[in-house]
Amino acid sequence: MRFLIMNGPNLNLLGTRAPEIYGSKTYADLCAYIRQRADSLGVYVDFYQSNHEGDLIDRIHSAMGIYDGIVFNAGAYTHYSYALHDAIESVPVPVAEVHISNVDAREDFRKISVIRPSCAFTISGKGFDSYTEALARFVSEMKG
Repeated sequence: MRFLIMNGPNLNLLGTRAPEIYGSKTYADLCAYIRQRADSLGVYVDFYQSNHEGDLIDRIHSAMGIYDGIVFNAGAYTHYSYALHDAIESVPVPVAEVHISNVDAREDFRKISVIRPSCAFTISGKGFDSYTEALARFVSEMKG
């Protein structure tokens, strides 16, 4: 099985951006953590991060026929990008919405996710484990 791990705006700044919320580990640490878990699950992962909405949309479109699922932290786009919602909805690749922090316990605008209705499921507030739990859930559901 092959999975795409996607991250939206500002996730490249992990470790320096709001460490009291996101922790002190870097984006490279996140990728290494996910890769280790993917290896233990026997699955292949690719990583993609962009601060640009159109690039994220293009990457979702290009996932068809390549990946079995996408684990996606859309960052702030979660809360207002109907274009990402439509992109997710338009491809036959299941997407898990993930967040490092517990968005439901933060500012009011973060409690709104316009991409959630197009996603298979959401995992939030578990730090880097949000990603690995999503990956494990996909593997479990796909293996039946």
